[in-house]
Amino acid sequence: MVFGHGDDGFKYKDILYNFSSNVYQHADLTALKEFLSKHLEVIKAYPEPEPIGLEHQIAKQLGVAPQCVLVTNGATDAIYLIARALNTLGCIFYKVFNPTFSEYEDASIKSGLLPTTENEDHTVCWLCNPNNPDGFVYNPDEVNRLAATYHMLVVDQSYAFFTEESLMLPSQCVTEKNIIQIHSLTKKYAVPGLRIGYIVANSEIVQRLRAYMQPWAVNALAISAASFLIQHRCYCVKDISAYLSEARRLERALARIEGLQVKPSSTHFMLVRAEQLTAAELKEQLALHYKMLIRDASNFAGLDSHWFRIAAQDRPENDLLVKAVRDCLGI
Repeated sequence: MVFGHGDDGFKYKDILYNFSSNVYQHADLTALKEFLSKHLEVIKAYPEPEPIGLEHQIAKQLGVAPQCVLVTNGATDAIYLIARALNTLGCIFYKVFNPTFSEYEDASIKSGLLPTTENEDHTVCWLCNPNNPDGFVYNPDEVNRLAATYHMLVVDQSYAFFTEESLMLPSQCVTEKNIIQIHSLTKKYAVPGLRIGYIVANSEIVQRLRAYMQPWAVNALAISAASFLIQHRCYCVKDISAYLSEARRLERALARIEGLQVKPSSTHFMLVRAEQLTAAELKEQLALHYKMLIRDASNFAGLDSHWFRIAAQDRPENDLLVKAVRDCLGI
């Protein structure tokens, strides 16, 4: 695992505004908490060795066969599980498009795959869509083009809920022979502590991946919570269009600040570069003087020390952030 993913508020005292994590901070989890409080008895017994019941529930929601779904202990667990199985799927090399989520490369290296800058035969291409950290979205035609270029294409759609751009549907993915999708319930329902995600692919690929999965990899509480969240549609944001509109307003407000460069995003988070301060310096000032946390993005491959990432919150908090950044930059 690569450390330094952000959301490190534990390093500071009394953080009030968290823009660092891509998880929405104002989700109402009341119903889930009440449900779990009444079902804590599930911790007294082992869960299913494989969460087949939850996989059937997800498959029904997606309109795919249950054999095309594999539930994992979060999206990151899915990444490492896929990487372990890639040699049996004929992959020798890996390709990533930086800057992107660092775990793709880390998992590939740990699984013995070799980096390549060419379109080598037997290459797996990792694609984050929408991409973390810049919010860029590849449309389905671009995804199909990449699938035709590489031996295997792994598409991490953990942030699919947070864009209105067109993405490849799971029902389309399962008809392909070399595309694997990763999905995250952590982001969609704002429950990062539960660690729950899933893989979608054609049944033959899922069968091979399942052989690398450890028994009881997903705990009983997470399974129960995920089932409840899916059944009751407890999305972290009730009106995604309004939320994304607010994110674009924040993006424009930051872009108007002299000395900031904001990369256009198609999701709720965005990548920003400060000319006058490094991301570490700005982060420290915001944390100590304004009780705000941003993500120092300098440890993403391809980015220098001035890049930082923020995830939009509600309008009052976003306005406070803009003012605080202006103050830090002396504007």
